[in-house]
Amino acid sequence: MRLDKYLKVSRIIKRRTVANEVCDAKHVTVNGKVARASYDVKPGDKIEIQMGQSLTKYEVLSVNEYATKNDAPLMYKVIK
Repeated sequence: MRLDKYLKVSRIIKRRTVANEVCDAKHVTVNGKVARASYDVKPGDKIEIQMGQSLTKYEVLSVNEYATKNDAPLMYKVIK
């Protein structure tokens, strides 16, 4: 699954267009490398998102095409 779609389906970012813009602005890294929106997300990937002053890190646990509101948080784990 594409990175921008994963961020939207997992509800890390609310809209896919916003996820795409964040990726284009080079604020997203996957496994320590700047990632484009077209990056193919796999379980075990480490995603870092820089939004303003805050840096949030996630580990991909699963990749699902669709997720309900309750299932979305099960797709990733927040890393401190």
